[in-house]
Amino acid sequence: MTQTKKNQQPQPAAQPKPGSAFAYAPAPESRSVVDIAPSYGLFIDGEFTDAADGRVFKTVSPSSEEVLSEVAQAGEADVDRAVRAARKAFASWSALPGSERAKYLFRIARIVQERSRELAVLESLDNGKPIRETRDADLPLVAAHFFYYAGWADKLAHAGFGPAPRPLGVAGQVIPWNFPLLMLAWKIAPALATGNTVVLKPAETTPLSALFFADICRQAGLPKGVVNILPGYGDAGAALVAHEGVDKVAFTGSTAVGKQIARTVAGGSKKLTLELGGKGANIVFDDAPIDQAVEGIVNGIFFNQGQVCCAGSRLLVQESVADEVLDALKRRLSTLRVGDPLDKNTDIGAINSAEQLARITALAEAGEAEGAERWSPACELPSAGYWFAPTLFTGVTQAHRVAREEIFGPVLSVLTFRTPAEAVEKANNTPYGLSAGIWTEKGSRILSVANQLRAGVVWANTFNKFDPTSPFGGYKESGFGREGGRHGLEAYLDVR
Repeated sequence: MTQTKKNQQPQPAAQPKPGSAFAYAPAPESRSVVDIAPSYGLFIDGEFTDAADGRVFKTVSPSSEEVLSEVAQAGEADVDRAVRAARKAFASWSALPGSERAKYLFRIARIVQERSRELAVLESLDNGKPIRETRDADLPLVAAHFFYYAGWADKLAHAGFGPAPRPLGVAGQVIPWNFPLLMLAWKIAPALATGNTVVLKPAETTPLSALFFADICRQAGLPKGVVNILPGYGDAGAALVAHEGVDKVAFTGSTAVGKQIARTVAGGSKKLTLELGGKGANIVFDDAPIDQAVEGIVNGIFFNQGQVCCAGSRLLVQESVADEVLDALKRRLSTLRVGDPLDKNTDIGAINSAEQLARITALAEAGEAEGAERWSPACELPSAGYWFAPTLFTGVTQAHRVAREEIFGPVLSVLTFRTPAEAVEKANNTPYGLSAGIWTEKGSRILSVANQLRAGVVWANTFNKFDPTSPFGGYKESGFGREGGRHGLEAYLDVR
């Protein structure tokens, strides 16, 4: 495993075997493909504009702590201005035939594809995730969501929500920092396809890709006011959720903030969907293909540095194969490369912020203090930026905080079980219910166990696979409502 200091090239984790032709060589993606301006404004009514009170904030690259740009900080007055612009645009946008709205969505999807390299580099710089993930996962899915919902725009009468479903009006959308552009696509694409207009607030640590998307909207000729982008802090999000001109609220983020939002809209007429935290169980049975399962475990928890709501952060392994799985998993973790997100060889990038790093660190220390055994591959963390080594905890019980609380980082808690019934009981012993994985060769066991798991999505012999045609969402404290697929249309339609 390697990690690098700022402006240094990565070094091999171990010396290659004599005669090996596969010695490590860095493969950096060029930053020159993206032009980041020194400052950006809010995007309201088709134009970039300063915040009403002139406030700004800086967005920082988490891998180097370099200031990337200065961004206007939205306040209550800006939220009001954006909602009014969206309300004004709604009349003409919702009146367009679905086939005409579809043309705009198709155009946006094609522009995203054309600018995908630029956007992938931008996202890696602003978020800290490896370029392989932004390039190969995030951007293809962003384009796919706009293509998919473009196809629905003129078929809403056949979606199963009545013969003439109507749009709701103005959608207020608040998205997190872990998948900035993908979460934007999950929310904006179905909203526009169904005839709604949008005011979206990106996370304060990752505003740049949303602002670049605003430029894509202009490039696609989207009518003014249909999409508005308001970078800012929690006060801007709270003002957007509470604004009387908003008809629909969509939020992805922490369970604590989701509960606050639910209290804010309670008793009113706003439609609400929440996609919140998770503590997903990845269940490995004794007949599972071990090598395949190990790859799925790694992808389940170390993808995007574990900063994924549906991460498989609890590994449940059948006792008879626990030692074999752990040995293979540790060998695999020792090959992961941690370092420069723009190096195409990097597997694990930077933690998104100092605040998130502090939370991960505190929970990992709590795991040790409570008696769990901590293990990480040997590696040297860079001195600049926010980094956390991939970590395993064994000897974990269901009472440990690392097994109960969402860490939202590259930390895996390992528990064991003897019977399928015990696996289901442990998997469901959580206030969350977003995701789960099952690893077994028996199709009947997959169906039986999946049917008993209280999770919004259950993967079989894979993990973290997404498709715009498939609905995604959770139970219990993981939220309610579905995004993606035909089900994702309902949240933006008046189906009463």
